[in-house]
Amino acid sequence: MKEITASMAGTVLNVLVSEGESVSAGQTVMMLESMKMEIPIEATEAGEVSTVNFNVGDFVNEGDALVVLK
Repeated sequence: MKEITASMAGTVLNVLVSEGESVSAGQTVMMLESMKMEIPIEATEAGEVSTVNFNVGDFVNEGDALVVLK
């Protein structure tokens, strides 16, 4: 299992993947908003989405596991 983590604290603006979906390395899986900036969160490697841990509007902390790949 590989976790895609938040690079900084912020609010989830968009969740761009769903469980069971295949993703490729570099694909944006989630958008965060922090300090009025939009921060794309990208997959570091290819895989299948096992779990999406946060929804739109949720607050996340730096290092939180946003998406888990299998």
